[in-house]
Amino acid sequence: MSNKTIAKFIGLVISFAIGAMLAMSCSHASPGDTSKASSAELSPDWTKPVIVGRIESKDVRESSGLAASPCQPNVYWTHNDSGDDAFIFAMDETGKDLGTYEVTNARNEDWEDIAAYKAADGTCYLYIGDTGNNKFERSELPVYRVKEPTVSNSGSHSDEKDPLRTEPAQAALFKYQDTPHNAETLMVNPKTGDVYVLTKRVDGPSLVFKFKPSFGSNQVVIAQKVGEVSVPSVPNGLLTGGAISPDATRVILCDYSSGYELTTTSSTFDDIWKSKPVPVDLGERKHGEAITFAADGKAVLGTNEGKKAEIFEVKLK
Repeated sequence: MSNKTIAKFIGLVISFAIGAMLAMSCSHASPGDTSKASSAELSPDWTKPVIVGRIESKDVRESSGLAASPCQPNVYWTHNDSGDDAFIFAMDETGKDLGTYEVTNARNEDWEDIAAYKAADGTCYLYIGDTGNNKFERSELPVYRVKEPTVSNSGSHSDEKDPLRTEPAQAALFKYQDTPHNAETLMVNPKTGDVYVLTKRVDGPSLVFKFKPSFGSNQVVIAQKVGEVSVPSVPNGLLTGGAISPDATRVILCDYSSGYELTTTSSTFDDIWKSKPVPVDLGERKHGEAITFAADGKAVLGTNEGKKAEIFEVKLK
């Protein structure tokens, strides 16, 4: 969500939080805050967060999504929230600018998240979720798929005024099985290619929807509800980003300040939505929306919004 629209949620969030805290004998100190959680409550699988860098590109103002390339070592992709054109930005783990790319044949109505996927033939794609729907006016939403650009040393000289360009993107249209939702979390299962969209709610748990995308056609695919996620925070469904680990045994989610992990040992991936989310300390994120696994799955990285935003990292122990 952009800074222009965040204010619209504040009143609802405060009202909901007050009511919930009056009804509960114990809760976190503030929405999404794990800083007061005991070490027993935090996931024991991850190290303490460190700041590994800052986003260098002057054009990244509101990092709304983050994805690690499965084809190019130490390459990450991010994008701005609504209000920008169809640009994606390459950087390394420290935030070093590796290039600005205009996504051909795409439009940024309200881009909220980005994911990377390596197809069976070895081709790497970026999936961009145009899933922001604050007024619930859009019944059909696009997910764009574009072949991941090959990053070169010369790419850092590009910017929004003089960008590089991707190959033409293809859109896959979907609609929810029930009613329009607002969502800021897009994930792709690396084993199946299934797309997951998790809603952002102030009045209940996040709803998990799944669909098989049909890129390059006019077919509107119905996204089916396969689960719910209630994170240990107030509100409990205000999710802003997420990713599936490369081995598809973990899911990392975030709200504005904190992270939450789900794990599974089941051979059926969707059983993961039955597991309990465990808080993961992501550091002092004031307004974070983007999170992802590193390409090897051994680390999680997240960003803040704003220019020169920090990049936080936690590693598997």
